[in-house]
Amino acid sequence: MANLLDKAKTLEPRNPNKSTGLFGGESSGILNWNDIAYPHWYKMYKRLVGNYWQADEVNMSSDVKQFPQLSQEEQDAYLKIIGLLSTLDAPQTRTALLISLYATDPSVQSIMAVIAQQEAVHNESYSYVLSSVVSLGQQNKSFELGRKDPVLLKRNENIIKYYNKFVEEPTVENILKTLVYTSLLEGMFFYSGFAFFYNLARHNKMVGTSTMISYINRDELEHGRFIGELFRATLAEHPELNTPEFTQWVYDHFKESVELETEWSSYVLGNVEGIDLDEMTGYIKYRANKMLRMMGLSEVYPEYVENPMKWIRAYVDNFDGTKTDFFEQKSRQYTKTSDLNGFDDL
Repeated sequence: MANLLDKAKTLEPRNPNKSTGLFGGESSGILNWNDIAYPHWYKMYKRLVGNYWQADEVNMSSDVKQFPQLSQEEQDAYLKIIGLLSTLDAPQTRTALLISLYATDPSVQSIMAVIAQQEAVHNESYSYVLSSVVSLGQQNKSFELGRKDPVLLKRNENIIKYYNKFVEEPTVENILKTLVYTSLLEGMFFYSGFAFFYNLARHNKMVGTSTMISYINRDELEHGRFIGELFRATLAEHPELNTPEFTQWVYDHFKESVELETEWSSYVLGNVEGIDLDEMTGYIKYRANKMLRMMGLSEVYPEYVENPMKWIRAYVDNFDGTKTDFFEQKSRQYTKTSDLNGFDDL
């Protein structure tokens, strides 16, 4: 079995301030943002902090009046998708904190602390929007979906497996696999749900909820961008794990995740007016391609390198970006390709 990582020490003054490694390295625990191993991560930290918002800042008064006027199909999808999003976001707070416990680079610890706080706000926001439009009984039923809905359970099976495996066996390989699923979660699994709320908004329905979702979406874009960078940097520091077998593992799990997300989307959005399921399938594949590029890999769906749902770009901030063939690089070659090394659009 691979060597298990020890939790990073809180303070160890005998070690250097600049970390010698992201995981399994040495550092004093003292964070000097002007002397970190990956200097451009300070800009990522600043962007994350700049996104601060609170759930109850969003005015839900119009949504309260509109929810009963939605079709039964729209109401059902609304509640199921909130249940999905809460199922995905709730463990992200803990996962970010767990990664930080084993990170021996204090800049990673700080960035993960911000991500964890934002994921907690996201989960609070789902409770907030539901409490605005439905009874407590309906709220609880929506939050139970993650434990009971068979389609959702099937869809989340691998997330459960690999997140829990990291807890049980904290190795660098399991951290990398957790980062793969975190990247999928932040960059693809949310997006059919986001699209549903944006579709309502473009028909002037539930605009308060859509505004909340756009804030969450903006955060998730930043999270996904950092997770992609952390994955690439960790792999570069551990070239023994940079194997064709592991690369294929990533591709296989992306493809399987696309199939599961497509199945979920058909299940939850099949009867919703204004949603084209073929277009949604293309959008899911497009998002998978984008996350693979962020992780330094090539697209697996070459016919979906452009966004097939152009209208969705109006609802969230966008990023410019470039592709880096990071799997071919060594740790010493790790350089920032641009200040906005991330998403070019949704």
